[in-house]
Amino acid sequence: MVALSMADGYARLSGKPQCVIVHVDVGTQGLGAAVHNAACGRCPVLIFAGLSPFTADGEMKGTRTEYIHWIQDVPDQKQIVAQYCRYTGEIKTGKNVKQMVNRALQFATQAPQGPVYLYGAREPMEEVLEPYSLRQKLWATVRPVALSEEAVAEIATALVNADEPLVITGYSGRDHAAPTELVKLVDKIPGLRVLDTGGSDMCFPADHRASLGLRYGVDASIQTADVILVADCDVPWIPTQCKPKDSARVFHIDVDPLKQQMLVGWIEAEATCKADSCTAFRQLHTYISGTPSLSEKTSTYAARWDGLQQQHSKRLALIKDLAQPSQSDSFNSSYLTALIRKSVPEDTIFAVEAVTNTVFVADQLKCRIPGTYINCGGGGLGWSGGAALGIKLAAGEKRFVCQIVADGTFLFSVPGSVYWISQRYKLPVLTIVLNNNGWHAPRRSLLLVHPDGYGSKATNEELNISFAPSPDYAGIAKAAAGGNLWAGRVSTMTELRKILPLAIESVMNGMGAVLDCQLDAHVQPTSDEPSGKGDAELDDAETEKGGGKAVLIG
Repeated sequence: MVALSMADGYARLSGKPQCVIVHVDVGTQGLGAAVHNAACGRCPVLIFAGLSPFTADGEMKGTRTEYIHWIQDVPDQKQIVAQYCRYTGEIKTGKNVKQMVNRALQFATQAPQGPVYLYGAREPMEEVLEPYSLRQKLWATVRPVALSEEAVAEIATALVNADEPLVITGYSGRDHAAPTELVKLVDKIPGLRVLDTGGSDMCFPADHRASLGLRYGVDASIQTADVILVADCDVPWIPTQCKPKDSARVFHIDVDPLKQQMLVGWIEAEATCKADSCTAFRQLHTYISGTPSLSEKTSTYAARWDGLQQQHSKRLALIKDLAQPSQSDSFNSSYLTALIRKSVPEDTIFAVEAVTNTVFVADQLKCRIPGTYINCGGGGLGWSGGAALGIKLAAGEKRFVCQIVADGTFLFSVPGSVYWISQRYKLPVLTIVLNNNGWHAPRRSLLLVHPDGYGSKATNEELNISFAPSPDYAGIAKAAAGGNLWAGRVSTMTELRKILPLAIESVMNGMGAVLDCQLDAHVQPTSDEPSGKGDAELDDAETEKGGGKAVLIG
């Protein structure tokens, strides 16, 4: 789990596929939810696993020599992970092993990127070969696909002529050049806004006036837009909670528009195009610039451009209100994240796995540099522990990396391995544990279906989603690192302001840090969208009370 999450994080930041080697069927199972995360997050990783030897009496070199070879032999090992992989293949001989690896990597790096799985028994691994070579440059990644000329003209014209155009995206930021191209498109069409559904990397800078921030399928802009461009997005809206009006025109651009790994999933669009989003954004803004009738019309949208600035300023003010200090000295995730944002370097890379607090965290971080906000993209909790280490390894010694993780998710990350690896390979990161003392996501899911059911009246203890008494998260990490890690715990603003700088200083000086932050027992909204109704009610999404005591563990 940690190895594949680490490879995942490295590949996401660097764009270079990584490899993880595991032991036969049990090692493959040990990858766990990390395979799901790499698949959903569109991350290029190559997994190689051995197979139990297929000879038992010494017929070939590599034959069975241990008891375990019989009980780790399953009928079809690849089926453990095949449905998540872009490609699976067995290495049956060393004579074409280079071609097999290259073919797997082509699948891993071709959009939509994802995990691939190679496996082989010990006999072919022991095969004696005559050395051979390939012309490696001929095994390049498949080049991205562009929109047709007709599609470019149709989509560009619709966006320019719209009264309330909207772009919904989720994965376009995986290509760190895409946010820049999307900004150019938005700047060509004053009034065009962008909603990020948090597929993986930051897709659009939060400081741009057209930004609507990160929301999960629920936002007022979806319901009012007359033209919507869905670009590289798995779930642009949740129909039972929010959907476009019947008269809205919808266009869909994606490298995988049919979502081939989803049993249920479709977008009703009048034009569906299989294309690379970065390339498509560039095509669209170039076409508008070169088409006088369109560029002249956009020049009349000055009032819309000013309107966006006013809306954006109002939105930022509401977000700022959420981070205001409480009278009780306790704090919520918004206050905490705002303080972190002010305290760490501007180019800090955030690995975010905040679950029910994700929207609040994203709003306060306000990331604007491509590649500085990275989240899982999937639902396999525990990604951020290893991913933060992989991101740090790819980013280099001078780049600051901060992991923001929920308490239950921290436990899923296998912290015993994460913080040993961090110490062993000198990969210091700052880990912020959002400690709200339980599983809050299951309660939200319950309330969406049965808002007045028995479960709505039950306590967290009765629902078995409470973490009381709370584990010592920072202490767990410190023990795993053999004591070579800064560890602390806070529950008041006074102590947070005092201790957070110490944690940051530790990471700056080369020693990792884990800060367990006890959040205020605030009222949580019932969906990932604060209050479920858009920015107008953001300031009602959290209330504050409570108190506590800070503990400096190391």
